[in-house]
Amino acid sequence: MLTLPHRPIRIMAASILALAITTLIALVLWAILAAASGSDSGSRIDIPHLLRMTSIQAGLTTILSISVGAALAWALNRLRFPGRDLLVGLFASAIVTPGMVVAFGLLSIWGRNGWINQASQSLFGFSLGNPAFGLSGILFAHVVLDGAFAARIMLARLDAIPTSRLKTGQSLGLSPWQRFAILDWPALRSTVPGLAAIIFLLAFTSFPIVLLLGGGPANQTLEVAIYAAVRQDFDLVGAVLLAATQIAVCSLVILAASALAPIPTSFGPSTPPRWRDRGAARLLQGLVLLICTVGFLLPLLSVLIDGIGAGMVRVAAQPAFWWATGSSLVIGSTSALLTLLLALLLALGRGATGSGVLRTLLGMPAFAYLAVPAVVLSLGFFLLVRHLGLAPATAAPFVVILGNSLLALPFAMATLGPPLEAIARTRGKLIRSLGLSGWRQFVLVEYPLLGRDIGVMLALAFCFSLGDLGVIALFGTQDFQTLPLLMFRALGSYRNNDAAAIAAILLIGTIAAFVGLPKLFERIANAAR
Repeated sequence: MLTLPHRPIRIMAASILALAITTLIALVLWAILAAASGSDSGSRIDIPHLLRMTSIQAGLTTILSISVGAALAWALNRLRFPGRDLLVGLFASAIVTPGMVVAFGLLSIWGRNGWINQASQSLFGFSLGNPAFGLSGILFAHVVLDGAFAARIMLARLDAIPTSRLKTGQSLGLSPWQRFAILDWPALRSTVPGLAAIIFLLAFTSFPIVLLLGGGPANQTLEVAIYAAVRQDFDLVGAVLLAATQIAVCSLVILAASALAPIPTSFGPSTPPRWRDRGAARLLQGLVLLICTVGFLLPLLSVLIDGIGAGMVRVAAQPAFWWATGSSLVIGSTSALLTLLLALLLALGRGATGSGVLRTLLGMPAFAYLAVPAVVLSLGFFLLVRHLGLAPATAAPFVVILGNSLLALPFAMATLGPPLEAIARTRGKLIRSLGLSGWRQFVLVEYPLLGRDIGVMLALAFCFSLGDLGVIALFGTQDFQTLPLLMFRALGSYRNNDAAAIAAILLIGTIAAFVGLPKLFERIANAAR
């Protein structure tokens, strides 16, 4: 670290930004606590039941997602087939696929009037009920997303096994099961605890999936209960108590996970298989791949099939749709650019200091969202705006943009932080010897090497914002709504065809941004070299 260039301005800017984010989160928490202490009315919300149900579904989601992810990563690491790279890319896109789109897809397949029930009624004369609702539907939707995400992370770990170790294993004649025990599991072992913590937090703070598939109070979670307490009952005391409970649990999980190995983002291409099994193992790998591919793609295909058609034309004729589309694009683009600015300032400051304590302090505010999730953050902003005497409608666009930026910031830091720190370590001495200023260092050295990473980060932030329902849930009005909110209201009014068309548009926009932005910025960066 002695070879690091002297960059006091970067460290100062990152320190000021970290302090500003910390102050903002403190104000949000203060608003929540002040609302709780300033009211004498009680609340009938059963917090122990909600905490128990939320923990159960998050725990089951974690176990199932890690199991499915490990099996799918094992199969992808061994099998070579046409379209493999495309399929790996689709699984990687699970992290940005809107949860409400997947939930709607499951309703299209497994709902009371879904494909499965229609086929069963036609062929056998009876219905299977509504398995898409309740705990089973929630778990299915979460595993579709989190299982695919876990598989992509684990596949990257399996791809990273050195070729020399694989050749040694092949020369020893290891069976498929021996290879997994001797080579694969040691590569995965350090990743599983941290990955499990992330999936638990994602499931614990899940909002749209539980909102659409919960099926009633029995499966309600803390996040949905907060929304219901504010929007339906205006029970601020209950909402604040729920928010405090959720913050406490999330903070405990984050503290426990902080001692675990960090989980790198893995959105690049996968290396071709270097070890191909035979016999029963190969048959099992093909079966696992088939089941997981159908389970992941079928809900998305159902959204496209149900959404593209006459419903699309009808939705396109509504002025509210174009206002919501414009709002979504402006908010998504603005929040993505803001996220890029925040992540760059924090990551550049962290990469410029050799102090471990300062690096930790500069990194902690970026992960505030994990402890204060979307609906809780939205509630805190809502209470803060009321306390300041501002009209919620006036503050809504700024709050949604800022909330979405904080939502994406942990993933942005995980994307940009490691490469920037690697550049500082490996090229720091060269930069010092050339006498480059901080700006020229960024333009000539860092930016050309970060093209694809910046594109990935912008794609993540834009897609998170495009599909988010949690932040706007408490601030949306008839005059200010995004596509997810418009879709949710269409479902609430039983306009399923409209909801299907909006879901298809969200899915197409998300995949297009996730695939296109990294390639675009990679080309721009290559042209700048």
